[in-house]
Amino acid sequence: QVQLVESGGGLVQPGGSLRLSCAASGSSFSIYTMGWYRQAPGKQRELVARITNVRSTNYADSVKGRFTISRDNAKNAVYLQMNSLKPEDTAVYYCNVETSLGPYWGQGTQVTVSS
Repeated sequence: QVQLVESGGGLVQPGGSLRLSCAASGSSFSIYTMGWYRQAPGKQRELVARITNVRSTNYADSVKGRFTISRDNAKNAVYLQMNSLKPEDTAVYYCNVETSLGPYWGQGTQVTVSS
């Protein structure tokens, strides 16, 4: 079993920044791709960014140039640095980790961009 703990969400003004963190813990497992998804009210969950175990990354077009995903393999952690935030970035953000035990999701953290 793998547990994911997310942190870093909150309320920020347009143009501001936030950094999300997600740490995985549990019994022996290997981590492959790590990623962040988001779900806004009334919308489907969508991929924001993901990073493979060789640090290859891809981003949703809507966040390219503003968000940066990174990982720390020693800490089994993934991060999402979000800059130049816009109201349309408001959503619940979920960490997703693909492991040797299967895929796991975090509990979600709310990000609200509003003045």
